[in-house]
Amino acid sequence: MSPLVELNLTLILFLPWFLILGALYWLFPRKPRGAARVLYDIAALVLSVAAFLWSVHWSVANADTQYGKLWPQILATALGYGVFLAVLGVAFGVRHVLFGRRG
Repeated sequence: MSPLVELNLTLILFLPWFLILGALYWLFPRKPRGAARVLYDIAALVLSVAAFLWSVHWSVANADTQYGKLWPQILATALGYGVFLAVLGVAFGVRHVLFGRRG
């Protein structure tokens, strides 16, 4: 396997699921949706993917291979998915506080 593919295997495998979660985050709730919310949502999605990539690369670089050659990929998958969901979850909560319906 190519070293580039091996390093980014977790992203390749999770990309469809991340697209679904990102679309749901983007679409709901539908209102209010001003320019500030659109920019916030874009920043949150980019930050989620960036944090995921950082955690995956960190995991692969720091995983103990004493447990086998597959262990870095297992650790990267578990940690990366958790980091992606954590950042997106915090962004969802902050978005509700900042842009929630007022009235």
